[in-house]
Amino acid sequence: MSLSSKELILPRPGKASGAKEQSVPGPPESAFTNTFGTLLPPASYLHTTNGKAAYYDFPPSASGAGSAIPERVLLIHGVQTPALGLLPLARALQAPFPNTHFVLFDHWGHGLSDTPIAPHEPSLFHDLIDALLDQLKWPTVHLIGYSFGGALSPAYVVSRSARVQSFTLVAPAGLMQLSWLNAEEQRHVRGGGDETAAQKWVHRWLEGGELVVPKDWEDRVARGHVVAPALKAWQLREHSGHSASVLGIIRDGGVFDNQVTFAEAALTEIPSLAVLGELDDIVSAQALKDVGITNVVVVPKAGHGVVRESVPEVAAAITAFWKKLK
Repeated sequence: MSLSSKELILPRPGKASGAKEQSVPGPPESAFTNTFGTLLPPASYLHTTNGKAAYYDFPPSASGAGSAIPERVLLIHGVQTPALGLLPLARALQAPFPNTHFVLFDHWGHGLSDTPIAPHEPSLFHDLIDALLDQLKWPTVHLIGYSFGGALSPAYVVSRSARVQSFTLVAPAGLMQLSWLNAEEQRHVRGGGDETAAQKWVHRWLEGGELVVPKDWEDRVARGHVVAPALKAWQLREHSGHSASVLGIIRDGGVFDNQVTFAEAALTEIPSLAVLGELDDIVSAQALKDVGITNVVVVPKAGHGVVRESVPEVAAAITAFWKKLK
């Protein structure tokens, strides 16, 4: 069985892969644009020891008038939905900050990026962020991390504090407790059982059921909308390493019981903001305040998908936060 099959099994932390291949290639850009159009700028690529990763550059659209803070912003997407899912928020922030340089990227195993045959622990993704910032020649950055991106960001802040000027966590994962899952679900997360069943489970768990793609998704995409279920379904079809990456992230990416890291990030005193939906079932304002993240904005009637459900409200909260930075 080829490692490029849908049955790819990633090694766990501390274990060698035993694989000859270094990574499973991501799909070609043409496969993505033929389905979802060209809402994103053409992909640029990083070539790292772990594989090839795609990123999308939004340089400043103006010069002179307007705030130069923040100068450089990196948006870090969550699990399943790739960089395109954060495009509406990036566009909403470009308007009040035309002098800011924004960049989005596809995590390993998402969008056009490869899936490294390596444990999907936070350091794998932190190294990707380092490589991207180095390629961009960005000595410092303002971070926006959504969901899994919001779980990665605090550990990056702690380990690279000199490189981070501020961080915003939008509906962050990381404060979920493994004990919230039932015994069978915990076995899937801990591993050692049926890997095919675990990969099927993780997508149902993340979706709260079977993935349902709206019947009118093509019409909505043609009108410039981001249809997250369609993106997820496309990756399951077209990216041979995607399903394994998703499971690897849930197992080893720091999405559970990561309270200590959040508390350490708060202690750095780097300016921070958290934005979440009132109905989010994986994070609460109180859970954030308990770990020292006290600057919290709650969007009424929104859930975990607040980053797309409530773009104006999220953008307004970030705008107000950034305007107070010096």
